Amino acid sequence: MTKPAVVRIFGAMAMTLGLLGLSACQRGGEELQGENSVSAEDIAALRELGETSPTLARVKARGYLNCGVHGNLMGFAYKDNRGQWRGFDVDFCRATAAAVLGRPDAVRFYALTAEERFPALVSGKVDVLWRNTSWTMERDSTGQVAFAGINYYDGQGFLTRRALNLSSAAELTGARICVHGNSTSELNVEDYFRTREIEFKPVILATEEEARQTYAREECDALTGDISSLAAARSVMNDPRQHVILHDFISKEPLGPVVRAGDERWEAVVRWTLNALISAEELGVTKSNVARLAQDGGRPEVNRLLGLEGDFGPKLGLARTWARDAIAASGNYGEIFENNVGQQSTLDLDRGLNQRWNAEQGGLIYGLPIR
Repeated sequence: MTKPAVVRIFGAMAMTLGLLGLSACQRGGEELQGENSVSAEDIAALRELGETSPTLARVKARGYLNCGVHGNLMGFAYKDNRGQWRGFDVDFCRATAAAVLGRPDAVRFYALTAEERFPALVSGKVDVLWRNTSWTMERDSTGQVAFAGINYYDGQGFLTRRALNLSSAAELTGARICVHGNSTSELNVEDYFRTREIEFKPVILATEEEARQTYAREECDALTGDISSLAAARSVMNDPRQHVILHDFISKEPLGPVVRAGDERWEAVVRWTLNALISAEELGVTKSNVARLAQDGGRPEVNRLLGLEGDFGPKLGLARTWARDAIAASGNYGEIFENNVGQQSTLDLDRGLNQRWNAEQGGLIYGLPIR
């Protein structure tokens, strides 16, 4: 179905059925003029979609995805010198847009602070968060949001100056530790030093950016946070080689996409988009060969992934090509990792736990079966 048709149908449905307001169709006003003839079959189809997933219906009618990301985290979500959004999480936004709408560029990015992210999601300002957010029990039990999977296994650590010649966080006795306040990072660092009966001086800052800047001004001896964010902070220091990330992991931080609670079908769309990218790496489907494999076919697992067998896309309210479109956007999981945060990037992070489960040095990345 073409975008104008979707917008037209959605407008008629909203007027006649009241399932979704015209405000959700943010740029459909001109296209709706003079377009009042919609078949009962089309109205019924979109009505069913609106009943099973209001979010999916709004995204399709709107014609683009609203994606919440970090505003300035090198490697994960940031604007390059040309003002273009780049990064690990940004590529997952584009893959989601491609899966739903067939176009990776059909996405609007919203830079959100840690404090803004959940209110923006719950209010409907964004459709999904792909924003380095840890899946915790407290967040999962609010009844307001739902985690759709894990796309990065992280852990909290410490960034210090190489000149201090430290080998362990246990040596930070009496140290000034910069930390983002009202965060899991603040709670974790307190737990770490208290259980070891080590004295330290917390320097609590209002935002992640303030914590990084305070460390850069040498107003604290160490910066604590997710290892990935520490690598990002180090990459933009005046001389990254003068800073070292200690080997200690003081917490588990499973990061993943978040959606509003209560829209299980939309949650499934986001979950299976992530799993399609993971499965693509396992099956050897890449950005460069996905078009050929979609034309020639392959093993049954590949054919199911690419929509050549089965009705997996339509069962979610998507096209048969949903997964191939997602893969074509920025590549499979491994390609997205290496290009943005891996050894082909300025962050130079090892895959570690984010290696696929069946690699020689296996990790925790495991694609759910599409069948």
